[in-house]
Formats: sequence, structure tokens, C-alpha cells
Amino acid sequence: MKVLIDANVLYPTVLREITLGVAATGYFTPLWSARILEEWARAAARRDPAQEPIARGEIALLRARWPDAEVAVSPETEATLHLPDPNDIHVLAAAIDGGADELLTMNRADFPTRTLAAHGILRRDPDGFLTEALAAQPADLRRVVTDVHATACRLSGQDLPLRGLLKRARLPRLGKALAG
Repeated sequence: MKVLIDANVLYPTVLREITLGVAATGYFTPLWSARILEEWARAAARRDPAQEPIARGEIALLRARWPDAEVAVSPETEATLHLPDPNDIHVLAAAIDGGADELLTMNRADFPTRTLAAHGILRRDPDGFLTEALAAQPADLRRVVTDVHATACRLSGQDLPLRGLLKRARLPRLGKALAG
């Protein structure tokens, strides 16, 4: 299954690391566009200008790890699309041009189900998507989350409660499922 990952899933870090960790297990094939990656770098810079070079380094690593994931978006595809927010048209165009089955995004309002369905694409929120991955590949997903959790604790210098970390990463259902 091919999944286009929107910028709001690639940034913040914990959400990205879990999502891409699951991709590395072979559960899905990740896709994105150069513009989506640029949105991630700009979002990091808006939050803290010192974070932009870090984001660009992470983007370079992402491109090296998944060299076939970056989709070239056709202007012709973009020209045929209409969404509530014109700034999101490139995301849908990338999903179409990349042959994505699903679009992973936090942005429900600007990606109407009917519009995506007309192109054979299902919109998914990361929490539901990753909770489904837990049901399909429990050992793999638990390992990914354990690794990301350990890294977050190490980098913060604190023992972070897993459920709280996942809730802050906008993954409350996944946190609840892992705690249960």
C-alpha cells in the first residue's frame, strides 16, 4: 500500500519517527513531494529558526533512506483539482501522481472524502492508521514505539511516560491501545 504523508505528519518529530518506523517494517510505502518536505522545513523554522538546519538535515536523511518516495507533481494534475484550501492542492496532486492508496494527514477539513474518493484515495488520520498497524503487526509496531520512546527519553534527559508522549504526538488512541 502506498501512502502519501502530509507535512503535518512529518513534523512533529515523534509522530514522524513512529510513522516512518512503521514504514520501515514494510507495512506501507511512504510518499511525499519536494513541496511537502519544504513545508516541514518552513514549519520548523517558524517554531524556532535554529531548528531549520536540523529539519533540512533530517529531510536529507529521509531522502537517502527512501530515494523512491519523492513524487514529482505534474502541473497538469494540479490544474484539474479543487479543494477548500488551494494551498493543499499540491498534496492531493502528489497523492494522485504517486499512485497513493491513502493520504495520511491531520487536516480533515481541507481534504473532503468525496474528492479523494473520486481519485481512489482514502484520507487517514495518523492515530487511526497507526492503531490499525498495531492490530496488523503488533510486535513490529510495539518495537518501533519502544525505540522512539527510548530516543525521546534519552534526548530529553527525562523518563517520559509513554501514554503522555503519544498524546502530545496526537496519538491518543495508539497510546491507550499500547497501555491496555
